[in-house]
Amino acid sequence: MIAVFLNMWNQIETNKQVGGLFPNDADGNAWGDPNVGVGPGFAAQGYTLVDPGRFQNLNDDFSAQINAFKAANAEIVTGVVIPPDFTTFRNQALQQGFNPKIITVAKAILFPQSVEALGEAGHNLSSEVWWSNTHPFKSSLTGQSAAELAADFTAKTSRPWTQPIGFVHSLFEVASNVMGRVSDVTDADAVAAAIAATDLDTMVGKIAWNGAGLPPFAAKNVCKTQLVGGQWRRKDDGTFDLVIVDNQTAPNIPTGGTMEALA
Repeated sequence: MIAVFLNMWNQIETNKQVGGLFPNDADGNAWGDPNVGVGPGFAAQGYTLVDPGRFQNLNDDFSAQINAFKAANAEIVTGVVIPPDFTTFRNQALQQGFNPKIITVAKAILFPQSVEALGEAGHNLSSEVWWSNTHPFKSSLTGQSAAELAADFTAKTSRPWTQPIGFVHSLFEVASNVMGRVSDVTDADAVAAAIAATDLDTMVGKIAWNGAGLPPFAAKNVCKTQLVGGQWRRKDDGTFDLVIVDNQTAPNIPTGGTMEALA
């Protein structure tokens, strides 16, 4: 996540002052931790994190955070925020004359509906992207490509595709693959062993619990998938496209553009 954010930010000339929005919840406390949070990773590339402290979810006044970011002349804002809080922050920031060059947040702008609610203020907001309709993967069950799955979802629901669709689909791929490799599906130990031995190309890429890129404590129970960076681009009809703007962490996933400043 840190690498993806920095790769996007490095495309824009800024003063490298970063305002952090970290709520008082598990995600916010993890991201804002001074030792193992995002700050040390940012600092390694010369970025300074301005952390005004925790706030409660469903906050209705972000003046303290906005004033702190203004005082630090923060040209970048990041964080891990629930959608209603980010909407409140973004609108209040604009009202109070704070409009940074870059806003890259996790969680808050995962779904297109959250971005559409912001109108023009949603244009060029950025975030990590775990799956999109341009990812070069296909289903081991149906043979559908990411583009075909996304288009099929939209055709059948009249709603835009969302990132979790690819991962939900891949769960069924893994389940089918695992159950096809055990002789007794009621044998819990055998099923667990089959899961551990999984080596499958899915809708979200390679799934294998082989410990690749993981610390020892997580090696047996976690599978990491590829992550890239994207921006929401507003179209004339008010809807948004999610455009991949940096793929340095996963060059096999194509980009559709480059990072653009908010203002």
